Amino acid sequence: MEYPRNHRQIVEELMSGKFILSSESIFEDLKSNEMFYNSFFKSSFNYELSLTNEYAYLISEETNENLSRDISIFFAVLCYELDRDAKNFLDQLQYAEFTVEEIENYFENTSFVDLILSNKQLKDTDARRNLLNSMARRNIIEKTAEDRFVFTNAYKLFIDFAKDLAYSKTVFA
Repeated sequence: MEYPRNHRQIVEELMSGKFILSSESIFEDLKSNEMFYNSFFKSSFNYELSLTNEYAYLISEETNENLSRDISIFFAVLCYELDRDAKNFLDQLQYAEFTVEEIENYFENTSFVDLILSNKQLKDTDARRNLLNSMARRNIIEKTAEDRFVFTNAYKLFIDFAKDLAYSKTVFA
């Protein structure tokens, strides 16, 4: 059987939990073979391929990982703190460069201290650095220097999730 160009790289990256971004050369290979990959991931692993104009990732109903939850909490706290700091959090996520020190200041001074302390990936400086490294490996952030980074368009998945969750809470409240 002949596989699409860059098949191995596409599969390895998606299976390792990485977002494939539209700025990457393999994104076009994935996008032009979307029907094949939808079928491939469904029949091979029972995973669903989600492909937008900006990124691609896999969804599994059978996972016990908590990283997505922890990243969502990270974004929720960060957005709240940016808003409290009178900054447009959507503009900040899309256009600003952040420092690890800036993130630390927000998390050390948040009013959500109980939530932070109860989460092992957010509870302290080392844990948050590890979370940021995980986010970098998965293409959610791009490091611009050792202690500086920008968010990739993959952040939108977590913001959309938060919006959907907030909407469902208000509709069913």
